[in-house]
Amino acid sequence: MTEPSVDTDRPSPAPYVHPAGICESETVGCGTRVWAFAHVLPGAVIGEDCNVCDHVFIENDVRIGDRTTVKCGVQLWDGVRLGSDVFIGPNASFTNDPLPRSKRYLSEPSRTVIEDGASIGANATILPGLRICKNAIVGAGAVVTSDVPPHALVSGNPARITGYIDPSTGRRLVTDRIEAQSGPGVIDIGVGGAKFHLLPVFEDIRGTLSVSNVPDDVPFTPARCFIVYGVPSQDVRGEHAHRTCAQFLTCSHGACSVVVDDGTRRKELVLDSPERALFVPPLIWLVQYKFTPDAALVVLASEPYRPDEYIRDYDKFRDVVAAL
Repeated sequence: MTEPSVDTDRPSPAPYVHPAGICESETVGCGTRVWAFAHVLPGAVIGEDCNVCDHVFIENDVRIGDRTTVKCGVQLWDGVRLGSDVFIGPNASFTNDPLPRSKRYLSEPSRTVIEDGASIGANATILPGLRICKNAIVGAGAVVTSDVPPHALVSGNPARITGYIDPSTGRRLVTDRIEAQSGPGVIDIGVGGAKFHLLPVFEDIRGTLSVSNVPDDVPFTPARCFIVYGVPSQDVRGEHAHRTCAQFLTCSHGACSVVVDDGTRRKELVLDSPERALFVPPLIWLVQYKFTPDAALVVLASEPYRPDEYIRDYDKFRDVVAAL
């Protein structure tokens, strides 16, 4: 059976407004649908192929990208910016004034930004002035009190990072605990040049000794060593990349999860024993979280600390990688 041809030159349909809806804005893109009892004020700007569901209210200083869905019962107040391909769940609440008072108005509302591809779950509350970064997911009922980094999954009150999203599937990353095979060795995990090391272990009645030899195990001469410990389990470390510095990580006590990201591929690994280590070359975005209360993460670095050597913005990191 032959597939029907698609007429790409055919103009997109004009915006549709349900007879019971009110759309006062003249800046609404083709194919956008405004459903019953929704109200869009004159200054709002809405992109193409959006879906504005029943009982949605959109104020004047609101900007919405293309293909974004705003489900029932949502109010978008002045200062809210929604990117393209954003999903806003039913009854999600946005705020634009950190100290609201009746009949007292801000000269300029706080700017709240939901970046492209992000999703906000039903009944979530977003405090004013925050940024929910690309492809992040806010769980249902979460109360977001701080910015959410790209691809992060947050939940709870206050919202905390509970996972990360796999860019290839759009689903939550599954933590990989790489098991020892026949003994010590190096395993390529398929993200940039990052490698998982199963280190030599020597055990007798006096205890256990794990060894990291240079350069056989640690593929650089360390210039710095630091230990991360006492991290509350809900907090996140890292969230940056290095331009030229390589690192070698292992948990000498307790456990934590590590997310490695080369700008295209992402993987989550667990470090839960001194003989399990991770080599991270430069230009890998690195996140550590899910720390146990007794975790002590030991990091060997190939260079001394230099602030200008860090990349702390994920979009900038991807730009740097793409330019190579």
